[in-house]
Amino acid sequence: MSKTQASQSQIQSVDALDETNQMARGLNNRHVQFIAIGGTIGTGLFLGSGKSISLTGPSIVFVYIVVGAIMFLLMRAIGELMYKDPSQHTFINFITKYLGKGWGHFAGWTYWLALVLLGMTEITAVSTYFVTFFDTFGIDLTAWKWLIELCFLVALTSINLIAVKVFGEVEFWFSMIKITLIVAMIVTAVVMVVIGYRYPSVTIQGMDHAGPAGQAGLANLTDGFAIAPNGWMALLMSFQMVFFAYQMIEFVGVTVSETENPRQVLPKAINEIIVRVLIFYVGALLAIMLIVPWRTFQPNADGSFASPFIMVFQYAGLNWASALVFFVVITAASSALNSLLYSAGRHLFQLAGESSNPRVNRIATVSDRKVPARAILISAGLIILSPIINAFPKVSSVFVLFASASSAVFIFIYILTMLAHRRYRRSADFLPDGFVMPAWKVTNTLAVAFFAFIYATLFLADDTRGSAIAGLVWLAVFGGYCLLRERRRAAR
Repeated sequence: MSKTQASQSQIQSVDALDETNQMARGLNNRHVQFIAIGGTIGTGLFLGSGKSISLTGPSIVFVYIVVGAIMFLLMRAIGELMYKDPSQHTFINFITKYLGKGWGHFAGWTYWLALVLLGMTEITAVSTYFVTFFDTFGIDLTAWKWLIELCFLVALTSINLIAVKVFGEVEFWFSMIKITLIVAMIVTAVVMVVIGYRYPSVTIQGMDHAGPAGQAGLANLTDGFAIAPNGWMALLMSFQMVFFAYQMIEFVGVTVSETENPRQVLPKAINEIIVRVLIFYVGALLAIMLIVPWRTFQPNADGSFASPFIMVFQYAGLNWASALVFFVVITAASSALNSLLYSAGRHLFQLAGESSNPRVNRIATVSDRKVPARAILISAGLIILSPIINAFPKVSSVFVLFASASSAVFIFIYILTMLAHRRYRRSADFLPDGFVMPAWKVTNTLAVAFFAFIYATLFLADDTRGSAIAGLVWLAVFGGYCLLRERRRAAR
């Protein structure tokens, strides 16, 4: 038997692997493609890109490309693992398989807790954006934030409970709304540059000083260009900011066990990530800076930045732009929360199924609609504690620290995933004819080194140093507990 034939004989059919998969394969190619896009485009692009532009100017484009390329390597590693066994509910399972149950236990519970904490911050963001949206029409809904959060969470939880196909359809339309705004902004910028559009000084929604007059053109990018115009420290800080903008890009790696024809759909979705990065992130940033000189992006008195999207549309004479952008931002935040509920539910379902505690084990059941209903409801029940926590300032301050630390611990998960991929490539399980990550020894090592670099940059600024320390404490305490627990079990 040839090497190729031997490799092909190792590739089990999806039907054979699905004998223990209780989920329904209700996501088709269209759903997965747009779920991948939605995972790439977050609210940070619409609202937070002004701050990243202010740090390094036009060179922020190179930062987005570099970080995007590294995240693409992460996705190729996840894709290779999931291609091998597309019945797995989460890529975290491969950490358990190739690095041991101790690290798997640590990664699984850490990832689930981080998803819940991010969900709590996301539900707060949804209500804040909702209030801002209606404020543009002179309607104050501040007193009803708690009810807005409850209604959104109930609606999105219901979507997750109905069927995975419904979830996929909702994510498809959420992504369509985000894509439409980005494309509209890029087209607007191109037209303004072609006609040499000049704009007067205008009052920008979200900016406490008037936006200066100017002209659209290439000169806004090239005049006074420098790689690090505000110093190398600012450039370093931009890497972590951009990195967290890409956070949750790995979400598509949680959908594989519920995807039709996963071995055909998954490689296509992952390979197109780099194209999406170039179009939606790089294209949007270039369009913004062609219209608005990058030095125009200055912080307000409270440290916040105006949305670059609002600035471009208002300079184009569309005074209703702020309402439009915040409507899209609401959908972007809702999409993120929807995906977090989906992912948290699958991860808790997996963890409960592996638990030796009978009470916890009962969570690992699927409903008649083939979704992990109990795990989704428990995750949603924890997320809805957000408005209660926010009502108590002292508790809220502790929560903010944990929430920021949860973003930091994602880096640990990414590193463990890459290490699991290394073990897979050296194991007898490796499929030479699978969805193989190219030059894996180099690319895998490069990705691990980059993630370590990002974590190191968290110690450089006062506002991220606390989360970096908290993340290390969590790794030492909970990680140490998980490894010691597994060692004791193995010794019995």
